[in-house]
Amino acid sequence: MKNKTLIIGASLNPERYSYKAADKLLENGHDIYMIGNKAGTLFHHKIVKEQTPYTDVDTVTMYVAAKNQVSYCEYIISLHPRRVIFNPGTENTAFATQLNSRGIKTEESCTLVLLATNIY
Repeated sequence: MKNKTLIIGASLNPERYSYKAADKLLENGHDIYMIGNKAGTLFHHKIVKEQTPYTDVDTVTMYVAAKNQVSYCEYIISLHPRRVIFNPGTENTAFATQLNSRGIKTEESCTLVLLATNIY
């Protein structure tokens, strides 16, 4: 497996982009963790509601709007990921600046496009 990705805003709804991202990440050999509003199992991986203190997260991919990211800010910083991807609709300049000041790379991009073009 490749580096681990944490999906924040994971969903069991196949119409949601976080669902599609989980599917494509796994299809491309990436291991995933998922946090969502509802616990469940997706593609044999658990969606948890708790902010679990993972120690091996390389990338965080955001699927929650900026106004709902406040409760995740300190948590994400504590994970020390290499990068955070702000998918369309999740852009958050203030949080990105905070992450960058701590040496965490940020991207306003689409995880699905990055995977489809082999630049994830």
